[in-house]
Amino acid sequence: MFAQVNLRDMQPGSISTYNPQTYLQEFLSEPAALQHLLTPEAERFFIMPVEQMYPLFTRPLPPGRSTSHNLLYVRTGTARMHIGPETYTIGPNEVLLVRAGQVYSFGPGDVNTGYICHFHDDLLLGGRGSGAEALGSFEFLRFWGQPVIRLGQEIGEFAEQLLHRLVVEYDTQQLRYPEVIRAYLLALLHELGRAYVAAEPAEAGAAAQLTARFKQLLAASVTTTHRVSDYAEQLHITPDHLSRCVRRVTGKSPARWIEESIVLEAKVLLAQTTWPVSEVALAVGVADASYFSRLFRKHSGLAPLAYRKQQDLS
Repeated sequence: MFAQVNLRDMQPGSISTYNPQTYLQEFLSEPAALQHLLTPEAERFFIMPVEQMYPLFTRPLPPGRSTSHNLLYVRTGTARMHIGPETYTIGPNEVLLVRAGQVYSFGPGDVNTGYICHFHDDLLLGGRGSGAEALGSFEFLRFWGQPVIRLGQEIGEFAEQLLHRLVVEYDTQQLRYPEVIRAYLLALLHELGRAYVAAEPAEAGAAAQLTARFKQLLAASVTTTHRVSDYAEQLHITPDHLSRCVRRVTGKSPARWIEESIVLEAKVLLAQTTWPVSEVALAVGVADASYFSRLFRKHSGLAPLAYRKQQDLS
């Protein structure tokens, strides 16, 4: 599910991720029980019922970043996940998408059935035909897309059938026939596209587009650019106009988005390294360690080292 990075080789400003084998060994109580599902190509694709994976989590998965997309479909029960600074809970006949490059985390304890599907863009782009065109048409796979898709009864039934076919194919053949996996996966994504709602009417229009562009810029430069005026300049608008649009669409100011994103990046580094607080602060672009500690406490309720200790004990 994650690309492999050696923590000892990390440099300030980088974020550790895990490949599937390391991921299972690190966070699951019985990783050997799932090894038969994981091949060297699992970074490109794997799928399994969530009821096989979730009960094996013994502790929370700390914030991390995936290099591929992750799709969670719930048949029964609920699932809760943190994506960026937001928390999402989905129920039956709903899908939650974590797009490649997003920071996410979740804890044990959810009781549900459904499927977890992990796939890389390269799998969709590897075939002939419209893979590249289709990939560009799925707004829910873009950074600004809505992560929750409510399927409804009919599309939910179609989606579940396709997910089941993907499980059968992967269990029996792994990726020996990637064109079969690709065909089922594209069909699934098109079904999700039929149910996807891009934005509420009140959010439609120029303000939503501007907010999406702001979020995209923020994701790319959160560790280097912290002033609202700098983002406004890149968008060729005034800071006041940017603030009005972002607050209208999200209910939060651009400054708060920036602060929360800085803290989220810091949480990843605190959980995955032993760096002193001053180095973590520098890695997320804050030169003043005291200010960083105040900012971290403001948005997390804990001092940086207390947060690290909490992750170590969980």
